[in-house]
Amino acid sequence: MSITQLYQGFLKALHYAEGLAPLALRLYLAPVLMQAGYNKWIHFSDTVAWFGNSYWGLGLPFPALLAGVAVATEFIGGLLLIIGLATRLIAIPMMITMLVAAFSVHWENGWLAIADHTSWLANADILNAAEKLSRAKAILQEHGNYEWLTSSGNIVIINNGIEFAITYFCMLLALLFMGGGRYTSVDYVIAKRNGLL
Repeated sequence: MSITQLYQGFLKALHYAEGLAPLALRLYLAPVLMQAGYNKWIHFSDTVAWFGNSYWGLGLPFPALLAGVAVATEFIGGLLLIIGLATRLIAIPMMITMLVAAFSVHWENGWLAIADHTSWLANADILNAAEKLSRAKAILQEHGNYEWLTSSGNIVIINNGIEFAITYFCMLLALLFMGGGRYTSVDYVIAKRNGLL
């Protein structure tokens, strides 16, 4: 058997499992987006105020409407992602939500979500974060229960950059083109039943 035949066999085997990649993307994104939508929903009046206020918020028009759309997009869209229903359609408003988050909320903080002064993507604010983090750790070690405070993980400084929003956007873009996934989504079952595959 030649290398070409082996490779073709490998590609054929992948074809039968190609639904796993969209399934993994859907199941990764769903809880993240649902949590974001849920947080906006349970603090809806604060969300509306933040969407509408131009001094300390986003300064968007129709803040109540847009906050409601964001909640529905993230929470209901996340539920649809779990089962793989209307995957391509729901990916579009979710992608728009991620772009709004990236460029309205996180843009001024640069790329990194967590301040890592060793990264080549670090800006001046992040480079200063190393000294601030070191000082905070020293204070906590001297005056706090440092072992307990770090028992769930390291203490970090959140930079709140565009990294996560753009990563989620790229994952949703992949779902827009791939769909919910072969064998792993309601979209596939519906298309198969209607003779579209």
